[in-house]
Amino acid sequence: MRQQIGRVAALGRYPVKSMLGEQLDEVEFTERGAIGDRAWALRELATGRIASAKKFPGLFDFRATFESPPHEGPLPPVKIQLLGRRTIHAEDADASEVISEALGRQMKLERSAGVSRERAGIDPRTVFADVPVEKVIPGLTAETLPDHFRLEAASFYDSAVMHVIATGTLRHMASMAPGSAFDARRFRPSILVGTGARADAFLEDEWLGGTLFVGDGLKIVKMQPALRCVMTTQPQENLGRDYQILRTAAYHHKANVGVFASIERGGLVRLGDPVWLEK
Repeated sequence: MRQQIGRVAALGRYPVKSMLGEQLDEVEFTERGAIGDRAWALRELATGRIASAKKFPGLFDFRATFESPPHEGPLPPVKIQLLGRRTIHAEDADASEVISEALGRQMKLERSAGVSRERAGIDPRTVFADVPVEKVIPGLTAETLPDHFRLEAASFYDSAVMHVIATGTLRHMASMAPGSAFDARRFRPSILVGTGARADAFLEDEWLGGTLFVGDGLKIVKMQPALRCVMTTQPQENLGRDYQILRTAAYHHKANVGVFASIERGGLVRLGDPVWLEK
C-alpha cells in the first residue's frame, strides 16, 4: 500500500564533510547521494583519519557552498567561508594551510574521488556528549570504544548516502524538552519531510521496512534508524550548545533520530514535492 506521508520541507547538501552547508530549493540525487554532497573532507595529518565535527567542533565555524549548481561530471568550485572572516576556495593552493591555522591542527583538504574505505576519528570520551557510551552502545564504554569508525565505502559519508527526518519527530522531541531548540540544522538531513500536525512519536519508525518515493523519481530504500552523536549538541550559527538534544534522543529512543538509507533510483527533488511511503 502506498500513502502520502508529507512533503519536502527542506533540502540540505554539505560540499565539505562536517562543515556547514547549503539549504536548497532543489537537489539532484543519484544512487551515490546528492550530487556534490561530501565531495571534500579534511584529513588529520597526525592520525591519517578523516576529520569530523564529532572530534573537531570548530568545523562548524566554516560554511561550504558551490558557486553554481553541481551536475554529473566535473563539479563547480566550492567556496569555503570562515564564518566572520575570509573566504577561500577548496582548490586554492593554501586552502589546507588556512583551515589548519584556524583549527589549530594540521589538516589536508581532499576530494572524495578515488577514496576506498576511510576511517574518521572520534574522541570516545565526548562522542556522545555527556551521555555514557554504554547507554548508547551496550557492551562498550568510553575506555573500550574505538577512537575511529569506518565511513561508507568509496565516500566521505558516515553511515549512508541518504538521511531523512520528519518534522513531526522534531516536534515530538521538543515536547519532551521544552527549553531546547530541536532545529533540523542540528541533524543535517538530506531531506526534511514536513509531516503535518503529528507530533506524537518518532515517526520514522513507521517507515522502517518500507520504501520512500519523493517527487517524480527518487526511490529511497533500506532505511535504518540513524544513530546520533555529539554533533547535534554543538553550537552553530544562532543555535547554542545544548546537551539536552542528545539526552532526549538517548533516553527516549536509543539515541536514534531519523533514518539513514540507500538510493535505488535517483531523481531531481524540489521543495514541496510529495513524499510517499510504500510498505
